[in-house]
Amino acid sequence: MTQKIDITLMINGERHALSIEPRLTLVDAIRDECGKTGTHVGCEHGVCGACTVLVDDVPMRSCLMFAVQADGKHIRTVEGLARNGELHPLQRAFTEHHGLQCGFCTPGFLMLAAGALEQDPDISDEDLVDVLSSNLCRCTGYQNIIKAVLAAAHQMKGA
Repeated sequence: MTQKIDITLMINGERHALSIEPRLTLVDAIRDECGKTGTHVGCEHGVCGACTVLVDDVPMRSCLMFAVQADGKHIRTVEGLARNGELHPLQRAFTEHHGLQCGFCTPGFLMLAAGALEQDPDISDEDLVDVLSSNLCRCTGYQNIIKAVLAAAHQMKGA
């Protein structure tokens, strides 16, 4: 039997004290131990980006990170984008520009885009599209996803 380790995950400002096996991935801790199921498990190899969350404001593939590596760090999931009942500009843009499709990749794209735009609000459209190219959409809905993120980026710059 593997010995458990005590850690604390700060997810969307909420403290989660856990006793876990060291091999537990961050995505499994977020979903199974903390009940935040908005973060999706896709390929489990870091390829698809469905599990992208922000760890200390940096987009990370949570399937490639052990939960113990996130001990004490600030984690933001898709559930943490909306504030006081108001959708984040990215969430609104995905709805308005039909970037949702089946929705499986959506949380990963939202978190990747949020991280990129928060790190560099003046990121060029070309660089933003390059960042987004690291996530996969099973429905091949890239055009609407890109339109939505670019619209949100321009709105966020003006706000």
